[in-house]
Amino acid sequence: MVQLVEVEDEHFQSAQPGPEEDDADFTDTDSEISEDSDYDPSQETLAERLYALKDIIPPTTRGWIGARFDTGARAVQNTWFYGSRTVWVVCTAALMIGVPLATCWAEDQQIEGMEREYRMREMGSELLTAGEDQKEGNTADMLNQAIGGKTEARPSL
Repeated sequence: MVQLVEVEDEHFQSAQPGPEEDDADFTDTDSEISEDSDYDPSQETLAERLYALKDIIPPTTRGWIGARFDTGARAVQNTWFYGSRTVWVVCTAALMIGVPLATCWAEDQQIEGMEREYRMREMGSELLTAGEDQKEGNTADMLNQAIGGKTEARPSL
């Protein structure tokens, strides 16, 4: 019959190097809380403090916030891109259509003013010679008839 015997390895029988059996005095020297650290919180910037807070927010929430931020950034970017092109098209069209139109309108106004001045000069010469052609009549009445009878003569102030 076969008999099983447990054989222990020498490696497990010897004590391991490391802290003593009394773990109460054990301190972690790599900890940021240790008193011999040269960390000065007054030298820390706001950006560094906010970056350190990222571990408080779970990764799924950070991913959700990042996705929303990227979506908003893309929306602003597209709005800026298409908005600037729209403004360019509108301004160019206004310059190409509006400037010649304004020039033509100004020329028409100038021509109408010249025609009005010419008619006034003709009426003035008719008024000066009105006494020779008609026997009776007032100069103001003749002026009123020449204009069309719609206005009344008013004294100037």
